[in-house]
Order: sequence, then structure tokens, then C-alpha cells
Amino acid sequence: MSIQFRYTRSIRPTHPGEMLREDFMPDFGLTTASLAAALFVSRQSVNEILRERRAISPDMALRLAKVFGNTPEFWLNAQQAVDLWDASHKLNTNLKRMQPLRQPDVVP
Repeated sequence: MSIQFRYTRSIRPTHPGEMLREDFMPDFGLTTASLAAALFVSRQSVNEILRERRAISPDMALRLAKVFGNTPEFWLNAQQAVDLWDASHKLNTNLKRMQPLRQPDVVP
């Protein structure tokens, strides 16, 4: 079951990298290097996420959830919101022109 949103966001959702950079890292006193060490990944990987140049993968969502004590779904849902917003703005013109398909009437 899914819930239909009846409004369109006017601003882009917060990227998980911004959440990490602005909320999580300062609260935990982390640097890029210390977060990378805690996650067992390279500093480059963390840096690219923090600069919003890399998406949160399921693998990274599991790592972040373990380190910060939340769920992988939290991270993946945040990434999905950004991805859908970006895609809808990229395809905006075509999406407006598209029409839902109707199933033809079947006569028994």
C-alpha cells in the first residue's frame, strides 16, 4: 500500500550528506577521518557523501545505522526522497505530457 502525496515540494529534500555534516558529526564530535574509521570506509567515500556527490547505498545505510544507532531505512528513505525529487525535476517536461494508460474494456 502506498500513500499519494497531494502536493509538490518546492525545495529539494535534505541530502543525507548534509544531515551527517550539519547534525550527526558535530553532535558526536566527529571529523571526516574519524567517521570514515568508525564506518570502516575510506575518507574519500565519506567526503563524497558529505559534499553530496555520492548517494547513500544500502551498504552505507547499514554502516551508518550501526554507528549512529538508528535504522538503515532512515538513511535510505532520506536518499530516496532526494533521488525522486531530482528525477522528477529532470523529467518534469516529459512527466507533464504523459498520461496514465487505461486498460481496454474486455467483453466476456
